[in-house]
Amino acid sequence: MSVLHIGKAEFDEKIRNSEKPVLVDFFATWCGPCKMIAPILEEIAEEHPEYVIAKVNVDEEPELAKEFKIMSIPALFVLRDGEVTDKAVGYRDKDALLDLLG
Repeated sequence: MSVLHIGKAEFDEKIRNSEKPVLVDFFATWCGPCKMIAPILEEIAEEHPEYVIAKVNVDEEPELAKEFKIMSIPALFVLRDGEVTDKAVGYRDKDALLDLLG
């Protein structure tokens, strides 16, 4: 499975209603650490179909950024059954991201 690029319109359907654990990366195209973490998220998405990996561009989706109180990026949120169960801010390596997913 590949990384989903999500906007407000499909957030509820694909993220909140997901039966699988979801890792949402709030990012911006100009963010250096966001660019560094992107290939790691792609790897996880390909290697672990038991998870949904999604990205939300904070510049294009300010309502979602506000709802999740994004102050710094990358901001990573894990959701299970539509509820945030864990979060982290800043660059994380692959092992740390997998640990975050539990």
